[in-house]
Amino acid sequence: MANGRINRPAGRNSNTSKQEVVIRTDRPIVVDATNHIAGRLASNVAKLLMQGHRVSVVNCEKIMMSGTRSNQIKEQREFLEINSIINYKHGPVHYRRPDTLMAKMIRQMLPYDRKPSGKEAHQRLRTYIGSPQEIKSLEKIQFEKALIRKTASNYTALGELCRIIGWTE
Repeated sequence: MANGRINRPAGRNSNTSKQEVVIRTDRPIVVDATNHIAGRLASNVAKLLMQGHRVSVVNCEKIMMSGTRSNQIKEQREFLEINSIINYKHGPVHYRRPDTLMAKMIRQMLPYDRKPSGKEAHQRLRTYIGSPQEIKSLEKIQFEKALIRKTASNYTALGELCRIIGWTE
């Protein structure tokens, strides 16, 4: 104790701890989802959203689902059978479009029901089938760790899976 002050080491509660500087702009971060694995892409996008960025995901129909094609179709069809006995409105909503399926995957990786910051982060997300005209001119990024590593024949495209479960373009 010198001059009436307590010397504390810099730790978790100290003001001198390292803080990440995030630069926010009005332009969204545009992610080209072609040949990305769905779960890995969703976790990376969720991290960007929680940091306060606006994120737009384009080409959602070209996202790849890992696992065999027959197993993916079987899982989706089993999910479609889940419903409420009392009223269908009480059961889970069964999305069939690739962009809404991807938005739901990302939402499940955010603290959507637990914290207001999760809801705010989800509001900064936009998902698209294809690439809309206003986003075509912006620079698109890809996550190297989320890209597929094997040939595309080992994966199932989300657009193809959605057509099987009832998506009509």
